[in-house]
Amino acid sequence: LFLILLLLPGVLYGQAKVATAGAQFLEIGVSARAVAMGESFISIADDASAVYYNPAGMTQIYEKEFMFSHIDYAADMNYEFGAFVLPMWSLGGVLGFGVYMFDAGEIEETTYGHATGTGRTFGAKEYALSASYARSLTDHFSVGVTVKLIDQLYESERSTGWAADVGTIYDTGFRGFRISMMISNFGPDMTFISESAPLPINFKFGGAFNVIESERHRATFSVEGSHPSDNLEKYSTGVEYSFNEIFSLRMGQRFQIDTGGFSAGAGVKLPISDYNVRLDYAYFDFGVLESVHRFSIGFSL
Repeated sequence: LFLILLLLPGVLYGQAKVATAGAQFLEIGVSARAVAMGESFISIADDASAVYYNPAGMTQIYEKEFMFSHIDYAADMNYEFGAFVLPMWSLGGVLGFGVYMFDAGEIEETTYGHATGTGRTFGAKEYALSASYARSLTDHFSVGVTVKLIDQLYESERSTGWAADVGTIYDTGFRGFRISMMISNFGPDMTFISESAPLPINFKFGGAFNVIESERHRATFSVEGSHPSDNLEKYSTGVEYSFNEIFSLRMGQRFQIDTGGFSAGAGVKLPISDYNVRLDYAYFDFGVLESVHRFSIGFSL
């Protein structure tokens, strides 16, 4: 029944509302691990990237954890992400903080009179800061909230705003089977100069299940559907195989998107001094555009 609900939007008639929302950088995946699994990650979210993918997942983190990601995006654009998660059991839950920085680089200026370029360039940058809190309401059910401060800067023009995410995870306790829901980027319209645009609100739901679960081997299958405010419904699937929880291989597929859809990657966890270090890489086939590579590094202590 769950799979049918995910597949159903793909066969229903819908109308895309592309380019009707602003702050699109908020929809760029920040974790190499998650992207390698097709970003079917809402029900896993057990590392510091949970501040982005599902704040409720932070309840699965029991040590201080840092994470940094670098993304070589299409058209020579770069995206940097950093997160810090701090268990605060005295407050009954877990705190998380995130930093998002998107740089479009130098863009050639064109005008009506100079369609091929004026010889000048301009820059475009977007930033966000986030704070999250999550707690377990029962042994099986967790909830998390994220609040973001957003800043968009195009040369001398600036737009600021805020958004909020709310996520949940229900752990059945059977073979890691978890069900999750989340609404992201809920907030007021952002105004740039004299024009306003809504945020890219998205409702997501999904599940994850350990199809292989033994002392040395684990294989997790995940599936996720989303209903964005500025596009058609989308869904994705992903698989993560882990040996001794040290070496991991991942693969994913996204459906109902215009550019590519296949992704793959790998990761390794290493104990170094007092730290547990995680290195992850992801490749995403961007179809007609150049492929995108993501690198993430995480520390826990």
